[in-house]
Amino acid sequence: MTVSENEALCPYRLVLEHVTSRWGVLVLIELLDRPYRFSELRRAIGTYASRGVSEKMLTQTLQTLERDGLVHRDAKAVIPPRVDYSLTGLGREAAEQVKALAAWTHQRMDDVEQARQAYDEARAAS
Repeated sequence: MTVSENEALCPYRLVLEHVTSRWGVLVLIELLDRPYRFSELRRAIGTYASRGVSEKMLTQTLQTLERDGLVHRDAKAVIPPRVDYSLTGLGREAAEQVKALAAWTHQRMDDVEQARQAYDEARAAS
């Protein structure tokens, strides 16, 4: 099955993958605060990841989110060229949901760690 066939069969799943991807989550949460230029966004996202995001991966993520109608790309014809990225209304809705999930994960991490430890101990005992 090709990507386009998969997209036609399950379009919502593909959007969910874009929104919840490693870099998609961070882009959406970061753009909630304000519009960013590409290099600013790359630096801001880099604070969350040990190795940061590559230029290629950030470009692909932004293009995907733009295609889905979540991110707006505003290219200004000035010298030097300036491109700003911001959330659309739809993107703001998605970002709020992702941010809530990220906050829940942060708040419940101790419980997750306890569950992991209990699981690992039970597996080791069997």
